[in-house]
Amino acid sequence: MSTLPARIALIGFGEVGRIFARDLRALGATDLRAFDIAFANPDSAQLRNARAQEVEVCPDAPAAVRGAELVICAVTAGSALDAARSVLPGIERQAFFVDVNSVSPGVKREASEAVNAAGGRYVEAAVMSSVPPKGLKTPMLLGGRHAAAFAPVAATLGLDFQVYSDREGAASSVKMCRSVMIKGLEALVMECLVSARAYGVEDDVLRSLSDTMPNTNWEELAGYMIRRSLQHGRRRAEEMREVAKTVADTGCEPLMSLAIAARQDWAADTGAKMPKPADADPLGGVLDAIRRTMPT
Repeated sequence: MSTLPARIALIGFGEVGRIFARDLRALGATDLRAFDIAFANPDSAQLRNARAQEVEVCPDAPAAVRGAELVICAVTAGSALDAARSVLPGIERQAFFVDVNSVSPGVKREASEAVNAAGGRYVEAAVMSSVPPKGLKTPMLLGGRHAAAFAPVAATLGLDFQVYSDREGAASSVKMCRSVMIKGLEALVMECLVSARAYGVEDDVLRSLSDTMPNTNWEELAGYMIRRSLQHGRRRAEEMREVAKTVADTGCEPLMSLAIAARQDWAADTGAKMPKPADADPLGGVLDAIRRTMPT
């Protein structure tokens, strides 16, 4: 059985990076380093969280990955390729670079070419559900020519993984196509229930959804999805623009994917205007708070 890598670097220390660092500490990892472009702001949540978790804060990406046997990259979709390229001056030969970012297969292939050419071993990781509930145990599809070699390390990390393909981009095509449905459902639920609340009929709409699609607690699901979009809509919008590229590459016009991106951007803008955390209220309270941000 593989042993835990002696030094692990995290590129990106947002929600996913913070959760992975927590889980790595629980596994016994002692040498954790991180770089996030937000570290330049001394008041950033990313910097505060890294220091609170006693993760070594590095001045740039090459410094973070130097000497690391494993690099985990978790940044926003729009920054994924730049993040991969940023580590190249410091990445060690044969170091695994695990890319968990939600980007198109084409971007994964570009990142793979860059990392592999620099001597690293690029591993595509398509994260197939939300990270906060399970952390490192979140289901992942691993892909690329180095995925099989990474499998023993993945097992040591406790990942819930499947080596999906030795072709870069194949695993991400599963993730991207899935996101049309999942992020699209978030956008539909947001638009449906904000409108229903305005008419005072959201309870009847939820009952009708339960009758039409049973075995789902629609009030609970809707509350969860709306809160996640309010908190992370910008990241979701970036992902959906990557999804749109993925769809367009097949010859199918990404009408829905682009509309979903726009609604997720709207959710992010709305969440930024709300005076208190959305998760502090029941669903009705969240819907009312959303409506208070809207023009009358």
